[in-house]
Amino acid sequence: METVTSDNNNFWAVVREAIRGSRRDFTTSPIGISLFILAVPMITEMFAESLFAIVDIFFVAHLGASAIAVVGLTESMMALVYAVAFGVAIGATATVARRIGEKDPEGAAISATHVIYLGVVLSLVMSAIGIALAPTILRALGAEPDVVELGIPFMRIMLGGNAVVVFLFILNAIFRGAGDAAIAMRVLWVANALNMILSPCFIFGIAFFPQLGVKGAAIGTTIGRGCGVLFAAWSLVNAEKRFQIHRVNWRLNLKRLWSIARLSSTAVLQFLIGTASWSALVRVVAGFGSEAIAGYVIAMRVVIFVLLPSLGLSNAAATMVGQNLGAGKPERSEAAVWKAAFTNTAIYLVIGLILLLGAGMIVSFFTTDPLVLAYAESALHIVSYGFLFYGFGMVTETAFNGAGDTWTPTYLNFFIFWVLEIPLAYVLAYRFEMGPQGVFWAITIAFSVLAVIGGLMFKRGKWKRVEI
Repeated sequence: METVTSDNNNFWAVVREAIRGSRRDFTTSPIGISLFILAVPMITEMFAESLFAIVDIFFVAHLGASAIAVVGLTESMMALVYAVAFGVAIGATATVARRIGEKDPEGAAISATHVIYLGVVLSLVMSAIGIALAPTILRALGAEPDVVELGIPFMRIMLGGNAVVVFLFILNAIFRGAGDAAIAMRVLWVANALNMILSPCFIFGIAFFPQLGVKGAAIGTTIGRGCGVLFAAWSLVNAEKRFQIHRVNWRLNLKRLWSIARLSSTAVLQFLIGTASWSALVRVVAGFGSEAIAGYVIAMRVVIFVLLPSLGLSNAAATMVGQNLGAGKPERSEAAVWKAAFTNTAIYLVIGLILLLGAGMIVSFFTTDPLVLAYAESALHIVSYGFLFYGFGMVTETAFNGAGDTWTPTYLNFFIFWVLEIPLAYVLAYRFEMGPQGVFWAITIAFSVLAVIGGLMFKRGKWKRVEI
């Protein structure tokens, strides 16, 4: 971080600027300050997103291991929805950031509208599939009969209402790409506040709300996210930002739509490869019973909770990459990424130590079942060993996407997760009889290898020459 001495650039002034929204040109402002202004609202936004995962599992955990298993199995499929949402969001961030860097706000507006068109089509298709195939999906994931019966309504609501997830990601990605990260932050906090209020009300039947059990968690989360989407849509049209959308920008341009769809499709494939591997890992863990699944789900929710904020700093670096490539300043893009990556590494080394030392206390917050507790604590212990690498790898992988180079992380995800992680998890769990611990070790090894190889490939600089 650059030393700041002027009255306008003292620390608290910059913090206020980050929270309120900034009008800085991120292609000329000092790199450290630019990253900070982008990262503060993005980290806060991702912290809010991580609360979705932790709040729901906290309340559902009071309903028993079967309810936790329902959430975990459904989340393994929602991970595919997140993959699509993340992929289209990458297309949004990359194209909008590049146009803003080129000082082309009209082009940014057209990119935004066409990303929305793409999101509508994809969410409708996923909704139809999820509602129709929920029972089949649960059985295929190895759920026990009571879990299937309990989980069908939950899965149908979550997958059927996937549009609220897709558009929360897409609209916020548009704001981030433009550098209007403070708007995205406010959207997530609105959605999260409503989720924290509504989910327990629907689960336990508080006041005049019906007592719906685990299904209530799906309803509360969907309504909360839906309200966040409405606020984001209003902000896209009415809020002060770096570009404005006019009626003419909604005119369908098939060439532009195809360009964004092609970029996003590779990013979707990238995240499908990565998130589908989580579904495969759940299937491996399922062989050890509902308690093992429940412990795995609790541990992974904690990991997501602490890792998602690092995606905020990664997204800040991605915005810097896209805008500065658009401005013809690739060296500035690279400098921003290295600064963000090493900052993230230092932060997550500390967080890894906290998880390692406090795993038992953390997971006991969610469950008192001794077997579930043991599985969850073991998972957190093992996964925390790799936190030194996770923060670094997340920044470099996100930077490729910010540049529009979605193929490099796609190849990396395929080889690391499907060629290395999943076979290793099965072999360690069953052949070496390590049980669920084998799966946890496979996760740690895979993500550490991904960080090292990703950093080496980023240093090669091929991403600087990608045109979008």
